[in-house]
Amino acid sequence: MENSSSKMRKTMRDLHNNIGYFIVGLVIIYALSGIVQTYRDTSFLKHEVKNEKIIETNLDADKLGKAIKQKELKVEKTEAGIMYFKDGNYNPQTGEVKYVTMEWYSWVKQATELHKQNSKGIIHYFTIAFAVALFFMCVSAFWMFKPGTKAFSSGVILTVLGVIASIALILLS
Repeated sequence: MENSSSKMRKTMRDLHNNIGYFIVGLVIIYALSGIVQTYRDTSFLKHEVKNEKIIETNLDADKLGKAIKQKELKVEKTEAGIMYFKDGNYNPQTGEVKYVTMEWYSWVKQATELHKQNSKGIIHYFTIAFAVALFFMCVSAFWMFKPGTKAFSSGVILTVLGVIASIALILLS
């Protein structure tokens, strides 16, 4: 007859196993899109998009940058009333602006948007459920091996090292 400790360990192992298999695809998508997010300041997985539109007239460089959503926009020169900046130009008299942006391909953008959910959309329930499932996977890992065994002790040591590394990353960023 199994004691309650063994029964609990078996239950946790079964749940850990089943939930783990269920979330494998989600973990892959979140992991890959997280890597892509790290390189969002480069042209990795992006394509060129030409933009032409009419915006407010007589904007200075700061307001122009905000209007076309380009941080750190710097006017390189002004000729014949036209302001030229990296990859574009702006006519302050007419409000016409032409510029090139680098944007993620649509399939990449959809995956990276998973990281930016807020509480207003219905998808946030899915995001919360996924986070809870990941948290469960972390906690249930401690039921994989009996306390006092070498495997359990190694797991605890690696967990502590992971927590220390996370704190160090937070402090260094």
